[in-house]
Amino acid sequence: MPGTLTRLAALAIGLSFALAACGPEREGGGAAMTGAAPTLDFEAISAMLIGRMDLQPGERVLLVGQPGSRWDAIVPLLRERVAAAGAVDLGAVDVTGEVLPGTGPSEFAAALGTAPEGWVEPLATVDVAVKLPGAVPSPELPADVYRALQDVLRGGSGRTVHFHWAGATSFGMEELPADGRVDALYQAAVLDTDYEALTGLLAAFEAALRSGPVRVTTPAGTDISFEVGDRPVTRQDGDASAMRAALARNLIDREVELPAGAVRVSPLLETVEGRIAFPPAEWGGERAEGLVLRFEGGRVVDVEADAGRGGVIGEMEAAGEAGRTFRELAVGFNSLLAIPAGEQWIPYYGYGDAVVRLSLGDNTELGGSVGGGYVRWNFFTDATVSVGGEVWVEGGRLIGER
Repeated sequence: MPGTLTRLAALAIGLSFALAACGPEREGGGAAMTGAAPTLDFEAISAMLIGRMDLQPGERVLLVGQPGSRWDAIVPLLRERVAAAGAVDLGAVDVTGEVLPGTGPSEFAAALGTAPEGWVEPLATVDVAVKLPGAVPSPELPADVYRALQDVLRGGSGRTVHFHWAGATSFGMEELPADGRVDALYQAAVLDTDYEALTGLLAAFEAALRSGPVRVTTPAGTDISFEVGDRPVTRQDGDASAMRAALARNLIDREVELPAGAVRVSPLLETVEGRIAFPPAEWGGERAEGLVLRFEGGRVVDVEADAGRGGVIGEMEAAGEAGRTFRELAVGFNSLLAIPAGEQWIPYYGYGDAVVRLSLGDNTELGGSVGGGYVRWNFFTDATVSVGGEVWVEGGRLIGER
């Protein structure tokens, strides 16, 4: 099949880059296996970020960071490159709207202030915002710049780069801090990905998704199927250009993730049927084991569990409709984000190579109509994904990687 040949060619290119990234040319390239701390190349990373934005003269660029972060050193480099591209440097703020200490003068950042009711209008003038590691929504704040930017994006204005480097995810769905292994893997993925090949691969998968029913199975008993139809499909291929943002159909089309590599879609809810068998994890304050949820028409209709069933039901009931709604399928396609051999952590952003995410909850950022704010991420490292009868992922490996 022509589609299969294109896919295998793209995978071969990606694998060649993966092998190169493990060689001596990249400082710290082998640290993902050894745990040694690499030296982050902020010059190269900042250049790649600016390149992925494809900045045009006059575009207005805002940085959002975290005070006292180890990423402070990249802020002046990004600002210099923004100016060199002929774009407008708006400065750097944290999620409270405060000017980041030591980042230099910025009339825009100073004028933004810390009054959330005054944020929307100035943020609507931002063409691209870069969310640096650590710039995340804060549950302690009634409002923050991160969420205010999302409100602007929902209105169809601008774009953001989610420069996610804060950590990874354990097989038990626990957040892990970034260490030397994570740094090495993410740096290689940002700098060495063949973005053209990745774009072709993700586009081929999107075309397949629209051509026939999707089925996801796992050895533990997951067997769920659905159709995508004309639903928005987000290809996280690292393209943060204005041209790409102009084609956005939902919020996350405007939120470009780096490292890149995932395809995400909220399918036609009425077509979602089957079962998802979850790995052991905490639900509602209890450890749930042997958990299986059965879906009809995109909603949970039955809950089975060997332990922790009460916690699962409690969490769902507290979340309302979103707690029982199938949210999305996400599949990782970047071979540079493969789970390191012998280790049990998932490179979160980009979701790892052939890692599958089957999530529950609010699907509005994906173009759906179920709100409520609740989202439950669930990763599967051994899934098989077929589309229209053609297998794309088998047992946690992309077809063509063997």
